[in-house]
Amino acid sequence: MRHVVLFHSVYGLRPAVRAAAARLRAAGHQVVTPDLYGVPAADTVEEGFALLDKIGQDVVLDRARAALRELPAETVLAGFSMGAGVAGALLAERPDTAGLLLLHGTGGASESVRPGLPVQLHLADPDPYDAPDEVDEWQEAMTDAGADLTVFRYPAVGHLFTDPALPEYVPDADAAVWPRVLAFLAAR
Repeated sequence: MRHVVLFHSVYGLRPAVRAAAARLRAAGHQVVTPDLYGVPAADTVEEGFALLDKIGQDVVLDRARAALRELPAETVLAGFSMGAGVAGALLAERPDTAGLLLLHGTGGASESVRPGLPVQLHLADPDPYDAPDEVDEWQEAMTDAGADLTVFRYPAVGHLFTDPALPEYVPDADAAVWPRVLAFLAAR
């Protein structure tokens, strides 16, 4: 059993995030899904970015920190897209985390990685928000820093391909993600 914090995408706390948390809970993990916006989720990515701009990245990060305050130091940091960036940003403040689980976006700076840190990335290939060369550079830097990194790239899918409410949802790719995520968490 692992403690996991699962940060939402720029859309906000959507049913897909809650469903992912329920899937992880069903596997025996304790999962927290903080609402980093405090308002209803956006219907479009443009509305999501507008919410993020209105609320501000600093407030989002402060809310993420608050969600982690009562959780064990070894809590797995996880997130969807923007939430992957939030998880990665908090890595430097949580050196004892049991792992970094990144869905639909990279996160974390190589200087925050301790040797052997388990990191798993699930990403569209190509992804409209993470250029292939930038992903390759991030992957090399994380590996060079000592991360135990596994990258899964999913060809011919949209950015948030695990969200059934979005047009970019791809059932086969979504189905491939979750056994890999559960194996990652079980190994921690």
